[in-house]
Amino acid sequence: MDFDVIVIGGSFAGLSAAMQLVRARRRMLLIDAGKPRNRFAEASHGFLGQDGAPPAAIRQTALMQLRRYPAFSEITGVARAAERSTGGFRVTLEDGRTYRARRLILAIGVEDILPEVDGLTSLWGRYVLHCPYCHGYEIGGGPIGLLASSVLAQHQAMLLPDWGETTVFVEPGVEFSADDLRAIEGRGAKLEHSKLVRLVSEGGALKAAELADGRSVPVKALFVQTRVTPASPLAEMLGAAMEEGPQGPYIRTDEWGATSIDGLFAAGDAASPMHNGTLASAAGVRAGVNAHRSLVVE
Repeated sequence: MDFDVIVIGGSFAGLSAAMQLVRARRRMLLIDAGKPRNRFAEASHGFLGQDGAPPAAIRQTALMQLRRYPAFSEITGVARAAERSTGGFRVTLEDGRTYRARRLILAIGVEDILPEVDGLTSLWGRYVLHCPYCHGYEIGGGPIGLLASSVLAQHQAMLLPDWGETTVFVEPGVEFSADDLRAIEGRGAKLEHSKLVRLVSEGGALKAAELADGRSVPVKALFVQTRVTPASPLAEMLGAAMEEGPQGPYIRTDEWGATSIDGLFAAGDAASPMHNGTLASAAGVRAGVNAHRSLVVE
């Protein structure tokens, strides 16, 4: 067997799992494609001890620390296949190389499927955002928007007035209950029912939301509800059970990251309906510890 554990995915969850394993003196391999979900964000916020640091800098610091451990190995590449093999798992890279391990941790992350609004994609991660706890403070108040793609937007509509003067752009077909409408308006948010068709930017910064009826609403930032999908099909290849969350499918795990497949663990955004850097890191710690414990009891 080449390794005790292979970790696929080198962002906050995968790196946190790797740290537990190398400190337990277990031979592990990190395989990372180099395309983390947070690559579009200029800074990470709300992460204890790292507030304001660029996500890439956090990852590089973690890698530098991991490289001090003799048990750590890493490869930059895409894992295109994974299968059960005698005593564990076999992972095949895009270039045909194969590696085996007794345990496998998927920290594969997710891909965001953005709403189809003209001008939105180029502002993603800077002025078009998904989490007010991650980026809301930096907006600095003033007019902000929420694109309500489903009734689940009621949750953010209640929160966002703490970060700015909120306009909720209600997509056609989305109908809030009377109670939800009263609650949203009670928080001081304004509802717009004319379809948001274009984001207007100036100097690379968001300035306004243009509506189908020709009106323009000033906004400094727009929060959206993306659909997400696991960034790799490996969990489904292995037959791991999935759950359907409010934004899309995710890998079913127990509280310690164990999946429905013996010896397979998962952590991070691909294994949770809640997406947050701190939560991903904590899930990586749990998955790494649990993978190590499973090797011990074996």
